[in-house]
Amino acid sequence: MQYLLEIGLEDMPAHVVTPSLRQLADKTAAFLKDQQLDFDDIKKYATPRRLALLIDGLAAKQADRAEDLRGPAKKIAQDADGNWSKAAIGFTRGQGMSVDDIEFKEVKGTEYVFLHKEVAGKGAAEILPGLVDVIKSLTFPTRMKWAQYDFEFIRPIHWIVSLLDDQVVPMQILDVQAGRETQGHRFLGHAVELQTANDYVKALRGQQVLVDPAERKAIITDQINAIASQNNWQVDLDKDLLEEVNNLVEFPTAFAGSFDAKYLDIPEIVLITSMKDNQRYFYARDQNGRMVNAFIGVRNGNGEHMDNVIAGNEKVLTARLEDAAFFYNEDQQHSITDYVARLSNVSFHDKLGSLADKMARVQTIASVLAKHFALDTQGTEDLQRAAGIYKFDLVTGMVGEFAELQGTMAAHYAQLAGENEAVVAALGEQYMPISAEGALPASEVGTLLAMADKLDTLMSFFSVDMIPSGSNDPYALRRQAYGIVRMLATHKQTLPLRQLQGELIKQLEEAGQTNGRDYRHNVDALDEFFQDRIKQLMQSNHVSHDVVDAVTATADPDVSAEISAAEVLTRAAKADEFKEHLEALTRVVRITSKNPATGDVDPQLFENDSEQQLHSAVEQLADFDGRTTAANFERLTALTPIINAYFDETMIMADDERVRDNRLRELNRLAQWITLFGDLTRVRK
Repeated sequence: MQYLLEIGLEDMPAHVVTPSLRQLADKTAAFLKDQQLDFDDIKKYATPRRLALLIDGLAAKQADRAEDLRGPAKKIAQDADGNWSKAAIGFTRGQGMSVDDIEFKEVKGTEYVFLHKEVAGKGAAEILPGLVDVIKSLTFPTRMKWAQYDFEFIRPIHWIVSLLDDQVVPMQILDVQAGRETQGHRFLGHAVELQTANDYVKALRGQQVLVDPAERKAIITDQINAIASQNNWQVDLDKDLLEEVNNLVEFPTAFAGSFDAKYLDIPEIVLITSMKDNQRYFYARDQNGRMVNAFIGVRNGNGEHMDNVIAGNEKVLTARLEDAAFFYNEDQQHSITDYVARLSNVSFHDKLGSLADKMARVQTIASVLAKHFALDTQGTEDLQRAAGIYKFDLVTGMVGEFAELQGTMAAHYAQLAGENEAVVAALGEQYMPISAEGALPASEVGTLLAMADKLDTLMSFFSVDMIPSGSNDPYALRRQAYGIVRMLATHKQTLPLRQLQGELIKQLEEAGQTNGRDYRHNVDALDEFFQDRIKQLMQSNHVSHDVVDAVTATADPDVSAEISAAEVLTRAAKADEFKEHLEALTRVVRITSKNPATGDVDPQLFENDSEQQLHSAVEQLADFDGRTTAANFERLTALTPIINAYFDETMIMADDERVRDNRLRELNRLAQWITLFGDLTRVRK
């Protein structure tokens, strides 16, 4: 059997279409699996106005199944005379059976009432209306209500098609009842009734709607390549732009337009932004790689009246380029110093001062990071220069008009002003990464500038109790913390974040840059916030949950150290002897966690050779800091036989208080080295 489900909507945002279709398919597959209704394949179709699934090879019904249902114990089901109790009668009645159907079976020495029940599978037509709950469960980045209803969805629902072969499967959402009528192209088609589910793709093709996203994308690609070939152009088929354009059209027709060559004097990035980000056009280059005054767009329709379409698109783009040219020329009438001076009057946040205040703090933070990263003299000077000007482009006309060019224009204008390459590169990298898995800064100065900027943002917002909760994160603090974590992980830089916070707060206070805010009272919260991001990074790299929990159970988050520990534990866990090592080390940790003790160990109080052997071994661990994480863990695991012998021959909680305390001090010294790897008690054996 075939089943078609189509949800007809007002036009969805392009970026929502693909993930929503994937979500609908995944949840539908889970629903069918849960309902034990077999199927062969789910074909996914979508346009801006519809999400649709065509399920092939759908079973006509669930498989029949037999169940053995256990009821009350025999002693409860019958009295001493063998009469059936209310419990037994109620149990059988609830299953649509009688006490005559009861049989007894023994389970772990006790007899219970059992019913053997043959359950006929439900038909597909009876199960599929439940998909209405799947539709209602879909989640979206933004939702809306309409009319008088409280129901929320990405866009108002206008029609639903629900066909099992040639029969309508009833379902209803609000006032929309499912049927067999779908809608063709908004301007080139009309409503059409589907006779069977299998008619879907062909019927809509006749109404100028190509419902298969892969087919549309292939057509767009072929059309653009044909235009490029005809004009001897090179066109970058950016995959994200292609995906977006594909989800903006139902019947694509590509076309080429042009603009005045004088606009080629504008920086390429501005041209590309105007075409790609603002108008969803593909830009073109000649065979030598030079940008040409042309673009390729994709129309949601056929090739009729294309001259008017091209003229309209050219007019819109020309207006954007004219604005860009004006702001570009106007911006160059002022120096970087002029723009920096204006930042004193621009608010970073009403609780956190101006952008000039932020840059001053970032300079202080950057100087601390430069020392931690052992930046040379020239690098430190470049970092300070970049940190002292890096937000200047926010008050330029170009960024005011094209906000997506922030950072990019800072780098471009800095280059025009004669700043050196390191400063220019850092200004262009200041916002990186701009998404959770986005590209990281390539330069060292750029990395430290981006890190300093993000550290200031996090510490400042936490200082005024603006901490993300639940899904609420309006200032993208999670992304910024994750960016810092990724940068530290990439550079393998050991940097205890609690220690760093303390140092940064001290420097900010000494510089008088806290403006009365208490940067200390949420230090613990920010540490935990960072630790959650470290966990996120490890989990994205498929580190097991128990290892993640173990290595992140530290008071002072250190990205590089924790990742190294996780890698070492993950490798070690594959060895046959890992369980024995883990048991020995965690035995030490468990005892000392309940019996902390500090101070020197007195060998004069030893009562057996195993104490001296353990003491000598612990003494040799003092150079831990000079070795790799792997080498240190190997040294710890090498102590397993010594630790086991110690516990076999030594009563830790001796009656003599002096002896007992001496032994606990020894074990606590060892535990300090073990806990450098986190809480090993959380690792599964």
